[in-house]
Amino acid sequence: MTAFNAVRFKVKLGREDDFLEAHRAAVADWPGLRHANMIKTGEGTYCIIAEWESLEAMAVARPQMIATLDSFRDTLETLDNGGVTDPVSGTVVLALK
Repeated sequence: MTAFNAVRFKVKLGREDDFLEAHRAAVADWPGLRHANMIKTGEGTYCIIAEWESLEAMAVARPQMIATLDSFRDTLETLDNGGVTDPVSGTVVLALK
């Protein structure tokens, strides 16, 4: 069943190019990843939304996602939740268009 994940980030001032480049280099060949889009949601704030073949495929890719995060962790501000990311994921329950 198709799954999505979304992760919110706040990037340190002057580090946006490093943040975006880390994503360009990382997600191109992850098995099970159908699409990924980085959205700029405000000044220095971003959200990546990715479509996966299944929750299982996303779980298999989790070590690659963590390694990618580790490669740019120093570019991120701490969020209100105390971490540097705010991730959510789940399966599609209603496809609208």
